[in-house]
Order: sequence, then C-alpha cells, then structure tokens
Amino acid sequence: MKMPPFELLMPTSLEQALELADGFVAAGEEFDWIAGGTDLIPNYKWHLNPKANVISLAKVAEMSELSSTHIGGMVRLHDLSESKITHPLLKDAAGSIASVMIRRSGTVGGNICLDTRCYWFNQSEDWRESIEWCHKCECGTDADCRVIANQNTLCVATYQADLAPALLCLNATIHLASSKGKREMLLSNFFELDGMTRNVLQPGELVTHITLPPESSELIGCYHKLTLRESWDFPEAGIAAAWKLNGKEISALKVASTGLESIPRVHDEEVAAVLPDWSGKESIEILSEALRKSIKPVNNTGLKPNYRRKMVKVLARRCLNQIMHK
Repeated sequence: MKMPPFELLMPTSLEQALELADGFVAAGEEFDWIAGGTDLIPNYKWHLNPKANVISLAKVAEMSELSSTHIGGMVRLHDLSESKITHPLLKDAAGSIASVMIRRSGTVGGNICLDTRCYWFNQSEDWRESIEWCHKCECGTDADCRVIANQNTLCVATYQADLAPALLCLNATIHLASSKGKREMLLSNFFELDGMTRNVLQPGELVTHITLPPESSELIGCYHKLTLRESWDFPEAGIAAAWKLNGKEISALKVASTGLESIPRVHDEEVAAVLPDWSGKESIEILSEALRKSIKPVNNTGLKPNYRRKMVKVLARRCLNQIMHK
C-alpha cells in the first residue's frame, strides 16, 4: 500500500533529536519517532494515525550502547539476542520475536513502545470504513470501540510485545528524555491501562535506555508464548518467569504476562499467595491456575479469549517447570 507523504528528519545526536521534537511540540505539529520502523511503517501503509513529520533515531549513536546492565533504546533485537553479555531471559525473549529479518531492524525501544494491536484497528482504511470507524484510529470522529460496543472512552487494544515481561521480571528501570530533562522509573510504572495512551511518554519524550539492577544476574528465568505460527506473529499470550534461589529455597519469584491486555502485567499478588508455602510442582499448579483466573483478555486478536486464558496456565506451568530444572 502507498504511504501518505511525510517529512523525514535524521538528527545525529540525542540533543538534536530532542530539539527537533520540542520545535514540533511548540508549534502544535504532530510527529512520530521512528527507530527500526518494523511497526510504524506497516501502520503508515495502512493509514493508521500517520503524522506529517517523522524523526529517525537511526543516526543517534549514543542510544546503541549495550552492556549487561545497560540496554540502549536503539539496540537491535538481533544484537540483544546474540550478545554473550545479555541476560539469558532477555536472550530467550528477544530471540523469539518475529524473524531474523525483523530482529535485525527492530529495536529495544521500539519493542517496548510497540503500538497496541486490535483486530478492528490493524486493517486497511477501506476495511475499517466498511464496518464503521475504529475508536483508536479515528479518535476525532467520536467513533465507538468495536470490541466493547456503545462506548468511546476506553480503548482495549492489546499490548503484544515480547521484551516487556522479561524486563519486568528482571526489575528493569526505563529512562526517558525530552528537552525539559530526564526522568526514570520502574518499567512496571511506564505502562498505562489504555490502548490509545499506552504509556506515560509525554509529547516530545522518548526512551533512551533500559537499566537492570546488578542483582538481576542472580535470577534464573525463561519466556514462553502462544502464537499462530512459530515465527512472524505477535504473541497471543506470553508468560515470563524468573526466580532467585538461596540454596534450595526460593528467595524471590517474578511472573509477568503480555499479549493478553492493554498492558503487560506483573503478577506479584498471585506469587505472594503461593511463595511462603512453596512445595514445587503442587505450588506451580496452584500459581498457574491463579494466573489463568487473573487474566481477562478481550476478543480482539486471532484467538478467542477463553483459549488464551487456558493457555496462560499451560505457559506458566512450562516456564516454572523449566526454571525449576535449570
């Protein structure tokens, strides 16, 4: 499909990129950041909220730094998955994304900020017009949500990125920057439960990098997901889990999910109910069932909500059994 016209700007430093963004914000002009473009470009071809201005981060070298505790927003997914210093849980998650071709272009920041997806949204303009407009795409038209009828106050498009649950299990911190300054927060506080706003990024702000606490190296984890095909497809459900052992006792356990709701979720309450009396396989079954009950997917992806919920239990069981034997 033919993309709408836009002006592409190529800053060579973070400072220059933020100055360009600040100029657009001050002038009241809309723009998009583009990193790898593996999500944005297809959306533009389908005329999904295109902007007249696009700022590329491809030449901003300082955002490509990669170490065991520092992951730049412009680090390519392929490099993350192949690096010897990447945490094994992140290698699992990054290596499962799409295909090698996509991973060579896609970036860490782009995956974290992946646009939420919905069967009614990710379609061509002609398709959307034929069944009435979608609230997320045509938000200025007072169109209703096509998933939850007769309301246009909440978008339930699904967050379907793979890195977030792994990073959440590793207690990652996300770092943001704009012309007004820098700020940081736990990744768990970055996302907002709305398919349109998606996260706390302000106009002109971007993700510069992710950091992991040094103690994350002591965590053992894995990631499993449900997809329609083994490659290319976004997760219909994904579970990451990581724990720390003190001898034979579990001193810490984190479980996070993706592909099920408008945000990735950390399931601390479900873990807290089971961890004090942990007894191996029996506790794994109890926790997996609790996770299944806590998830509330909606009917806006390729697989039905009930099946995705059932598979949450299967994925959680697989993750926990796998790390138990590592």
